[in-house]
Amino acid sequence: MPRTLRPVAALTLVALAVPALASCSSGASAEPTSSSAASAVTVDNCGTEVTVDSPPQRIVTVKSSTLELALALGAGDRIVGSAYSDGPLPADLASAGKGIPVIAEKVPSQEAVLALNPDFVFAGWESNFSADGVGERDALQQLGVTTYVAPAACQEKKYQPDPLTFDAVFDSFLQAGDLLGEKDAAKKLVDEQKAQLAELRPDDRGLTAVWYSSGSDQPFVGAGIGAPQLLMHSAGLTNAFSDVKESWFSTSWEKVADLNPDVIVLVDSTWNTAQHKIDVLKANPVASTLKAVQNDAFLTVDFPATESGVRNVDAVASLIDQLAER
Repeated sequence: MPRTLRPVAALTLVALAVPALASCSSGASAEPTSSSAASAVTVDNCGTEVTVDSPPQRIVTVKSSTLELALALGAGDRIVGSAYSDGPLPADLASAGKGIPVIAEKVPSQEAVLALNPDFVFAGWESNFSADGVGERDALQQLGVTTYVAPAACQEKKYQPDPLTFDAVFDSFLQAGDLLGEKDAAKKLVDEQKAQLAELRPDDRGLTAVWYSSGSDQPFVGAGIGAPQLLMHSAGLTNAFSDVKESWFSTSWEKVADLNPDVIVLVDSTWNTAQHKIDVLKANPVASTLKAVQNDAFLTVDFPATESGVRNVDAVASLIDQLAER
């Protein structure tokens, strides 16, 4: 697909153009590095060099994970719009997020984004940046809009976490803090979550689990290198599909039945609830034979916690608590 911006009226682009905050050159490093300006930060983000010369003042977030991280870092007063929410904000961030305009239920158009005159777009997925979505990264760059993808969502093998670890999650908080001008807040957030994680005691029974995200005829499950693997492993569960080098993938109920896990982790969302998934499992002639289904051995995780972000440690704690009740 050509890396060009979808046509927008010339007068609109002139009116919406903002001072360039980013520049591209070779030799980016994976860690933030200082440039000639004392406050400038440069990072290699999924293969795209991202530079901010000063903290962005008009931020647009796409996906809950990016909105929640920006809020947790104290940048809420600079967020001019959000999109693609996976669910309500957690209680501790609800006040900070109140009043932020929602510009789209799913991926916003580039026209909707540019109408906010942003200087920074923080996306949860690389695919959010497309000609049919927010816009191509290089095209937005030419309009003075810096683009940044949550590092755990990078798809190229060189940049994709393999596997995702809490060290990588915390490093992404620190990198976002550098780019958003909230370095101290990021360090505080990491210190707090590290301390919380250190207090957790994983289940020690050696239980196997399948992470069931979606799908009826063909289940979409958590595999071995992404957030599902991280959360299950940290809670003391053995992912039945840990040998699959993907974050998620589609499989068959017959394969799940062959593995016959002790528990099933259900992703809960408003559009595809955990109860709906239980109904699917019990109605399916193959899935209904699983010991986990027959024993109602179900655990739940809220959808916004299923990607790398500020909810991951709480999700592990919740899984451990649910296991303790079984």
